[in-house]
Amino acid sequence: MADEKYEYKYAEEETLPIPSYEEATSSRPVSSQSISRHGPTEVSDDAERQNLLGQPNNTTRFAGVRTRHGYYQPPSNQSARSSLEDEPLGSPDPRGAADGEEGDEGEEEGLRRDMEDMEMLDPEADDPRQRRRERRQEMRRRMGKRWAMIRSRFSNWKLPFRISYGEHMYSRIPTIPEQYRPGLPVVARLFGLFVVASLVYSLFVFAILPRSNHGTQYNPESVRQFVQGNVDENRIRENLRYITSYDHVAGTEGSYTLGKWIENMFNTAEMDQVAPLSYEVYLNYPKKDGRRVAIVDPPAKAWEAKLEEEPVYHSHDPRQQTLAFHGHSRAGNVTGPLLYGNYGSQADLKALGDSHINMSGSIILMRYGGSQPDRALKVKAAESFGAAGALLYSDPADTGFKRGDTWPDGRWLPWDGLQRGAVSLMSWIIGDVLTPGWASTAGAKRVSKDDNPGLVNIPSLPLSWRDAQPLLQSLQGHGQKLPDDDGRDWIGGVPDVEWWSGDESSPRVNLVNQQDEADKQPIYNIHGLIEGMEAPQAKIFVGNHRDSWCFGAGDPGSGTAVLLEVVNVFGQLRRLGWRPLRTIEFVSWDAEEYNLIGSTEYVEDNVEALRRDGVAYLNVDVGVTGDTFRAAASPLLARPLMHVLDRVTDPVRNVTLRQRWDESDAKIEGLGGGSDFTAFQDIAGVSSIDFGFQGEDGSFPYHSCYETFEWMTRFGDPDFTYHKALAQLWALLILELADRPILPFDVVNYASAVGRYVIGLDDYALAGGAPGEGNNQGWPAWDPEPLEKASTLFSEKAKEFQKWEDGWSASVFGRGGVEGNAVAMQRWGYNGRMVGLEKDLLDLPQEEDDKETVKKTQYGIPGREQFKHILFAPELWGGYEAAYFPAVRDAIDAGNWTLAMAQVQKAANILTRASNRLGS
Repeated sequence: MADEKYEYKYAEEETLPIPSYEEATSSRPVSSQSISRHGPTEVSDDAERQNLLGQPNNTTRFAGVRTRHGYYQPPSNQSARSSLEDEPLGSPDPRGAADGEEGDEGEEEGLRRDMEDMEMLDPEADDPRQRRRERRQEMRRRMGKRWAMIRSRFSNWKLPFRISYGEHMYSRIPTIPEQYRPGLPVVARLFGLFVVASLVYSLFVFAILPRSNHGTQYNPESVRQFVQGNVDENRIRENLRYITSYDHVAGTEGSYTLGKWIENMFNTAEMDQVAPLSYEVYLNYPKKDGRRVAIVDPPAKAWEAKLEEEPVYHSHDPRQQTLAFHGHSRAGNVTGPLLYGNYGSQADLKALGDSHINMSGSIILMRYGGSQPDRALKVKAAESFGAAGALLYSDPADTGFKRGDTWPDGRWLPWDGLQRGAVSLMSWIIGDVLTPGWASTAGAKRVSKDDNPGLVNIPSLPLSWRDAQPLLQSLQGHGQKLPDDDGRDWIGGVPDVEWWSGDESSPRVNLVNQQDEADKQPIYNIHGLIEGMEAPQAKIFVGNHRDSWCFGAGDPGSGTAVLLEVVNVFGQLRRLGWRPLRTIEFVSWDAEEYNLIGSTEYVEDNVEALRRDGVAYLNVDVGVTGDTFRAAASPLLARPLMHVLDRVTDPVRNVTLRQRWDESDAKIEGLGGGSDFTAFQDIAGVSSIDFGFQGEDGSFPYHSCYETFEWMTRFGDPDFTYHKALAQLWALLILELADRPILPFDVVNYASAVGRYVIGLDDYALAGGAPGEGNNQGWPAWDPEPLEKASTLFSEKAKEFQKWEDGWSASVFGRGGVEGNAVAMQRWGYNGRMVGLEKDLLDLPQEEDDKETVKKTQYGIPGREQFKHILFAPELWGGYEAAYFPAVRDAIDAGNWTLAMAQVQKAANILTRASNRLGS
């Protein structure tokens, strides 16, 4: 039996309305003239009826949901092919037969009246034979018209295959002699039989074939042009204006209100499903009069910090500002001698200890950034050296006037600006620290906050350099004077300060941090889904968090504003009947700023479904704070990223973003920690990417209330042209992954990257004092050979595997774009193995493992088992930085070479198994 066909070329008329150059470059795209749009403070009537809390939260999990019970249900989408499709197949005549009348007589009488009304029949004609002939002719004409309408409808069905017929099928069908033509009752019976048979066939087809939700297939290139041409930077500007109009810390009314607005925007885009999903998580909030930093001894130096930033919006437009505090900090009231700890890295504090400075019971003042970018690890390091409390300040040498003009004259922080942020240990545990490894649903088991491995155990507060200056000045003459010429970079930029380390004789500082704590504070993720028509179970996730520490223009407001514009453009596509091949799920995460809670709880709640069906996760956190593009990603996603960079032009330099990327010799970074991709990549094994535009120096008023809409319009992206470019990139990348028959993953590039990771691991081990053969410590000799062999096998299998794409292209496009069912099944299997590769690199129990083996085996990184990927995780003491082969590196850092070699062998075994599955 010949293969049934599926055609990958598209009819010429099935193209999207591409705007002209003038329309595309105008401030209002052509689509806005015909498609309804609502402003940031407006919602459609349908959207307004959707209630964020009115949905049954957590009664139906969104991942894998196939029903629409309780969710927004859009109208069905049918292509507007002709006016016939807008007409009913047959409507009852209001003047038809009344009760008790004979059906045929009533129909004939109604038909006669219709014909008289249309002046096709003379009402005065008395010849009954003439009248019967005319009735029969008109009935045949009307039945012919209805039959044509039916054929028109069925001809526009998009079946999952296409059967080619010979040219003779399109030749004129001979007419039937009048005496043999069937009467109306026979035609009606035949038509009824046809309808029943068609219904049975349709149910059969849709039940067994993967293409379960039909939409209009447009030329893919026209879809891409439509997406690029319909992004509107003015809509993005207005989105951001609203997003930054109030502070919206996770779990507060601000985040709830913003979430409800985003839910309405998702509904307006006519997604197939829109749902808020809630979790109950541990959050803390500052008490207004419950925080204090003061010099209390000696009395002559008594002083107290202001703590808060000055009002950013003055009396003409007063707005609430978030108080200065650290998320997930410890409550406490401690007093001790003040010390200066530079950037607060382990090396910095070890240097104090090596100088015989006792840190036990002290309050250590440290500056943000530098050699330890993770604020939580600064506090943890101070705790590990015996400190009673920690103070973190923003130094002008890093973020203030030493770098350039400060607000309002420049982009840098003024003297009272400070950085809020969480101090939960996100490189050790992510998500809700009370439910590590499982979701914080209602009724879930919770662990204690005491001695919790995800929390620090000493209180901390953020400071501006305005408040740090008196503290630093008070250290003069205590401890060691810090040289500015020894290369250790201990001298900051605070003016009028002589830099000393402090010691036990330093002035005593009182640090108070009293706070409100909620173990089960509700948070809300907002999900919106466009279901795919070929593989609806396969999902591309598109996410950005919405919670911020204050107004959040850059982090995350710029990303949120762009996400909503991407949703708007895809909503326009949906109104035209378009559907992707695979499902797209848009998400607005809550509580990212508190240890990545919203995304992590969702992943833990749906981990099996994600490992089975998750294709990719596309994350934008800080969307735009400058004009330099950056990206961190799984190596699988390098090819589609480069493809879309080739399509988008830098709005200022008149070259493509790919050209700028190549000219600057930019590289795709590794995925460490610090944003919502972490759980997807490292727990679920869903290939992830994080990208955006930043300033060349990477700085902006990070986590400060000076991070406002006005800052963005003056210094970040005044014309919002890079916001527009980001929206185009994001939308195109979605299409690359959701609407190409073959996923554009690059397995060969992945194998090359693994080879580099193995070399880098060997260098790291040698630098860390790797033992050789016959060492005196009794350690096994360091030997990366198992990983080298596994990497070589992976490279060979990847090259052989990827050759299949060339064969598919030759087969399908050599036959005019027609794909047989057998080839389609191979393509689905090929895509499935690519998607499964990342999952196969997770350290998990295997189906072939017996229960006793599973019980005895430790899975994940030792000591932080939540992270399962053998290649990627945040650095243990780096936080945001990526660690390659993290379990091995952790063991090297601990000096445990027995464990290091055991993890080398385990990683080699897993990589070998994944390679063999790829080639099977």
